[in-house]
Amino acid sequence: MEIQIISKEIIKPSAPTPHHLKTYKLSAVDQLAAFAADIPVILFYSPTDEISSKNSDYLKKSFAKTLTLFYPFAGRIKDDSSIDCNDDGATYVEARVAGTMSMILQQPDMDILEQLQSCKPDENVDEPSGKVMLAAQLNYFDCGGIAISVRIRHRIGDASSLASFVKCWGAISCGIYDNNAGTVVDCSSLFPPQDFSGMSFLYSLIPRSPFNISTKRFVFEGPKLAALRGKLCNGPYLKRPTRFEAVCALIWGVVGEDSESKKVNKPATIAVDLRKRMDPPLPPHCIGNIVHLAVANWEDKAVDCNGLAGKIHESISMINSDYVRQVYADGTFFSSMRQRMAEMAEDPSTFRGGVIGFSSWCKFRFYEVDFGWGKPVWVGTSLRLQPNWVMLLDTRDGEGMEVRIALPNEEMVKFEQNSDILAYASFTPAI
Repeated sequence: MEIQIISKEIIKPSAPTPHHLKTYKLSAVDQLAAFAADIPVILFYSPTDEISSKNSDYLKKSFAKTLTLFYPFAGRIKDDSSIDCNDDGATYVEARVAGTMSMILQQPDMDILEQLQSCKPDENVDEPSGKVMLAAQLNYFDCGGIAISVRIRHRIGDASSLASFVKCWGAISCGIYDNNAGTVVDCSSLFPPQDFSGMSFLYSLIPRSPFNISTKRFVFEGPKLAALRGKLCNGPYLKRPTRFEAVCALIWGVVGEDSESKKVNKPATIAVDLRKRMDPPLPPHCIGNIVHLAVANWEDKAVDCNGLAGKIHESISMINSDYVRQVYADGTFFSSMRQRMAEMAEDPSTFRGGVIGFSSWCKFRFYEVDFGWGKPVWVGTSLRLQPNWVMLLDTRDGEGMEVRIALPNEEMVKFEQNSDILAYASFTPAI
């Protein structure tokens, strides 16, 4: 599928950032996130009369207005602990796709999705201060459909921050101004900046893996997911798991089970959004990396999915305001993090090898983003997952769940053939 770039430009905020907001302080979690990959999302829209009747100028104007609210996204890295909100702008790309959107939706391919997403807009810029924080790409298909992609650097925000930007851009495009969008909160007091100098080797671990990795997409349709939750109800560890808990428990049991002992010998880490868990709660639309990794262990006995769901529920429930403040207050967490990084430097093969990780984009409401021509028919991403990492998204109806998982090749073969997985999920279904 041929994709031709029509234009590429830098768009600045429609209004200048006030002088007193020119410096955005990065938290310690933001600093750590700098070692992780960028976060991309792509929204596909079916051909409509509204798409064909509107030119791209109004999207550019609404993009500039949105940057005014999310002003750190239009800045540049100043140093390891701050962003210079200098209004230098964000990358804006338009491309023509030779083919129909259905060709992609029939069988989403990671390589093609990467071409549809503003891939490495500053790949030739070595200095961090020259790199944009955000980039967008509008892809026009021959059939009249359109795919809008947005990606942000992990240093400036998490997936929730990306969702807030995209939803706000859509609302402004429809003439709706949301005063709550793009709330900028200084989290540096909650997660005090740390000295992570000497850890730049982590960048070399991000694009490559010490394993031969396979990444697969599979879907739990609503009825099958409801059946899975029903199976795990009223157990000794948890009365009724959430959709997230049920799916994670099933995957954790399959991936983490030791073939000889039949025990789960891999801990599970779960990325937990802290916005609602702080006291007082942080604004739901605030930007930044406001997450903490919960850890669940299950080494007592043979695998039991209700027990695994219970452990996940218990580990997430522990993450509250008091816990977070205690963990980050004395710097112990970051000391152990630096030690772990040092171990990884000596033996890169340990990178994520002994842990199964879960990250959820569910309930971020990407499927509600409307730029004036209706809601997306599919929301995808070209994010390359690290080994033993699982990413979950909502299906369009909000009842099911779409899952991406990255595993070593030999483990993926077993995973795809597992009867428990096949009972509830289908692999690579068309959109």
